[in-house]
Amino acid sequence: MDDAGKRYALYFAPDPASDLWRFGSACLGYDACTGAACTALAVQGFAPDVWSALTEEPRRYGFHATLKAPFHLAVDASEAQVIAALEAFAASHGAFTLPRLRIALLSRFVALVPAVPSAALQDLAARAVEALEPLRAPLSAADVERRLRAPLSETQKAHVQRWGYPYVFEEFRFHMTLTGALDAPLQARVLAELSALYRANVSDDSLRIDSVALFCQERRDAPFKIIRRAPLRAQRPA
Repeated sequence: MDDAGKRYALYFAPDPASDLWRFGSACLGYDACTGAACTALAVQGFAPDVWSALTEEPRRYGFHATLKAPFHLAVDASEAQVIAALEAFAASHGAFTLPRLRIALLSRFVALVPAVPSAALQDLAARAVEALEPLRAPLSAADVERRLRAPLSETQKAHVQRWGYPYVFEEFRFHMTLTGALDAPLQARVLAELSALYRANVSDDSLRIDSVALFCQERRDAPFKIIRRAPLRAQRPA
């Protein structure tokens, strides 16, 4: 397929050998490293088909935290250029550790979030937005309309127009989505069940941010898949 038909995204994705990756992928029923379905979590009180429906939306994206949201390539850009930009960005930024993650309810969906703020994380996300921006095609009118359909602040609307996504820079909140939007009666139940499963399946709740990943979607109805992982420098500069 021509590169122009694809969408790319710069995400953080845990090490595919880690407990956290296995937990997040099993929660969604999809492994973005292999590009294949995986054995889904058995969530108490939810039949497999019900749980599959509750995770349908995030399943398409794979387990991740967004750094630069999905975008089409600019007319004069190529996948090779995106990969080169990814690797240059990773080489310029140091690795660091988030001391603890927790399961939380964000608006109407459940996600893993840092337990304490991280300036290093905010800096990584801001630089990621800028690093790949020269390779991003402007949003189509339909995509602008779709993104502006959500309740957004004036700052967030301005970010959509400038960067193609509302939740960047001061609006960025690191999160690794585990469900789609949940109706109010389900929220507390799902939060409790996933919190228990997280504690049972993930042995270390700290998170080493030591790489970034380029995800690709071949077409709009296809799932995203990791096509390149780039390590960050071992140490952040003093």
